[in-house]
This record gives sequence, C-alpha cells and structure tokens, in this order.
Amino acid sequence: MSRGGQENEQDGPKRRCIATGELRDPAYMIRFVVGPEGQAVPDVRNKLPGRGIWVSAEKEALEKAIKTKAFSRSAKEQVTVPDGLFEQTEKLLARRLVDLISLARKAGQAVTGYEKVKSLLENEFATLLVQASDGSERGKSKLHSPPGKDVFIGCLTSQELGLAFGRESVIHGALTAGGLSRQIKVEGIKLKGVRGHSGGKKSRPKGKDDA
Repeated sequence: MSRGGQENEQDGPKRRCIATGELRDPAYMIRFVVGPEGQAVPDVRNKLPGRGIWVSAEKEALEKAIKTKAFSRSAKEQVTVPDGLFEQTEKLLARRLVDLISLARKAGQAVTGYEKVKSLLENEFATLLVQASDGSERGKSKLHSPPGKDVFIGCLTSQELGLAFGRESVIHGALTAGGLSRQIKVEGIKLKGVRGHSGGKKSRPKGKDDA
C-alpha cells in the first residue's frame, strides 16, 4: 500500500510532492501556485493560472513544505509562505467538500437524517456514508458504511455538514451513485489526510477504509 492509504493509484501523469519527493496521483495532492506578490497560494480547484507546485494531501507533508524552503526550491524563485497557510488550505479543502456535497443534495444524490440514511444503506443504494466528526460515537456506530473502499467520510464537523445540507447542523448523511460521488470521495480523502483524522468512526466491518 502506498502512502495515504491508496493501494492502486490511477494510471496517468504523476506529480512529485515537494515535501516528500514521491510521485503521486495528482487527484490526491494539493496544487499551489505562486501569486502575483510572490506568495504560495493554494489552488484546491486546480484552476488558477501558473505552474503548479504539488504537495501530498497529508498533514505531515503539508507541514514540512511550509516549514522548509520547498516552495522556493520547486519554483526556482523566492516564494513567500504566508502565516496561516496550513489553516487556509485546510479551510479551502473543507469548503470544497461542503460545496460538492451541497451540489449532490441539490441534484437529489445526497440525503440526511438518521432514518433516511439508514434506509438508503439497508437498500444498498448508498455509495458513501458521511458522518460528523463531533457527533455521538454511540449514535454513529449504529450505521455502517456501504461495501467498498474509501466509502466513509468522517472529517467534517456537524456545522460544516449543516452548511452542505442547508441546516444548522447535521450528523448523518449519505450519497447515492451519481456524477459527484467519485469527486466527493476524493475530496474526502484529501481533507482527511490534511486534518489527520477520519472522525473516529467505530464498529464498522473489517476492511472498510475511512475518508
């Protein structure tokens, strides 16, 4: 198994992490660019102009890139690392995941509420189980992830999940198969890597991976 828990990364072009030196699937990395004032800027949507500087979506890798001169070495120019870059990057990744779940909800591909989520799981229509990191472990343990790999997202808070579902707070959510499911899964893995936890999900069948 490779770093980040990905057993089989996708075929295709790889990017080298400026912190670890490893070649990785860019889907599981964070892209940065050099801003107009020579500062490192996170590009979580991979749309900003400029040459990409890539860091593995893992807490240790991002911290190392920030603490060393990795950005400057990669860009071959002096790059300023703003104060709070780690927190800014984490916040942008969380917002990206929240926005995608919100889009899935509007497209009818995501539901919330214990009974709705339970029904979706029992009828094998769910592809992803989403639970708040600060929710009751006892309550969360009553629901088990659907079959498969990386099918649980537990790195968002109840308030963040609430934003995704248009409520004050949400503990349980589930995604059905759809165009957004794969992207949400990948973004969940990236945020989990940066936050360094999956939300403490318990009592799930052996072999299920978290995001």
